[in-house]
Amino acid sequence: MLSLLTNVMQEIVHSLVRVMMRGTEYQTFCKCEQCERDIIALSLNTLPAHYVTTEKGRTAVFERLNTAENLEWINKRIIHSIYVVGKYPHRH
Repeated sequence: MLSLLTNVMQEIVHSLVRVMMRGTEYQTFCKCEQCERDIIALSLNTLPAHYVTTEKGRTAVFERLNTAENLEWINKRIIHSIYVVGKYPHRH
């Protein structure tokens, strides 16, 4: 069920960050919830929002954004954010 407004880009970035931070490539980076949220927020600040109000709209926007070219573009921004946050991790 969608809330009143859903940012499809946020859903995509959140999923990609979770997968990337659990992979072997970023083992040395802090994986606490705060750092993960910081990476997501910083990434979203560099990407356009794609808000929808219906499930049909969400599906259409997701399909449009979920291409190899767009995912590469999104991943570049996430990777940059991982390194920025990694310089100043939130350590408990």
